Amino acid sequence: MAAKKLCDRISKELAEEVQKWGCMKQTGVSLRHMMDFGSTASPRNLLISAQFLHKELPIRIARRAIELENLPYGLSSKPAVLKVRDWYLDSFRDIRSYPEIKNKNDELAFTQMVKLIKVRHNNVVPMMALGVQQLKKDWPKVDYEDLREIHQFLDRFYMSRIGIRMLIGQHVALHDPNPPPNCVGYIHTKMSPLEVARTASEDARGICLREYGSAPDVNIYGDPDFTFPYVPTHLHMMVFELVKNSVRAVQERFMDSDKVAPPIRIIVADGLEDVTIKVSDEGGGIPRSGLPKIFTYLYSTARNPLDEHFTTTDVATSSTLAGYGYGIPVSRLYARYFGGDLQIISMEGYGTDAYLHLSRLGDSQEPLS
Repeated sequence: MAAKKLCDRISKELAEEVQKWGCMKQTGVSLRHMMDFGSTASPRNLLISAQFLHKELPIRIARRAIELENLPYGLSSKPAVLKVRDWYLDSFRDIRSYPEIKNKNDELAFTQMVKLIKVRHNNVVPMMALGVQQLKKDWPKVDYEDLREIHQFLDRFYMSRIGIRMLIGQHVALHDPNPPPNCVGYIHTKMSPLEVARTASEDARGICLREYGSAPDVNIYGDPDFTFPYVPTHLHMMVFELVKNSVRAVQERFMDSDKVAPPIRIIVADGLEDVTIKVSDEGGGIPRSGLPKIFTYLYSTARNPLDEHFTTTDVATSSTLAGYGYGIPVSRLYARYFGGDLQIISMEGYGTDAYLHLSRLGDSQEPLS
């Protein structure tokens, strides 16, 4: 079925190859494996890494291309989704047409190519968001319960994207001749969660200041000397998203009040298995009926930037994902990618607590589907 649909738009040979590779078994890696392997970025290890990507990436990309062809409710035929599917097909074609990697020169040229592939896919999340918006315009009465299948697809799709970007990014970063201290590619072996929480909070407050003219304080508690191995960019993105939601809720709740806006509290706890980061606010909370919706891709309390002036070409000019309704579900996927999780508990009329669990052991395999 999928092969036939693909054949309508691309050559029969390519459609068959996508089908073939999409049926192959994926190979998951863990944070610890990436760290151990990358700690010696010797030419031999870089060659092995490139050979692994040469075989692994087409499998992962083909699976997503096939899925993009077979989405329910006509989502596959939306212009934004077709564009994303074409990016995946182009990337599959580029990697499959690349000859075997045998020496350092092959490896360096391959690395340049996958770098470009990563850039090609930069706008996948907002572009898929636009596709879902195009669907919602056609089905204005559709409820998020009806779209369970689409939510499950988007969870798989974005989780796979996190993995693909992590593998490419890690491989490319290992080529840095002067890596920052304690860094193995994307992984910081002695990352301070307090430090990352501080910069992410400042970034989130900066957005709030720009939008409202003021922003609540953020107080951070925990051991300033505590470090563990993790990917700082992932943690920054998750904490930024949680704090951004909290400062917005508090700011809007206390904007016209005589009371001083209460600070957001971030607590970092270092357990034996998990590092847990709690973000607490007094922004009024979320009604219990709304809680299941916050982990779906069709729900946001912010105004939707895509409804205003976004087109398929300039969809990614926005610096933040506020309003797509994507920040929280995508943050949970980032947490789960390395064996963690994200939970949100709310008291309507008071505030919200978000618990971000990160696996301290780093030995859980990527979740692949």
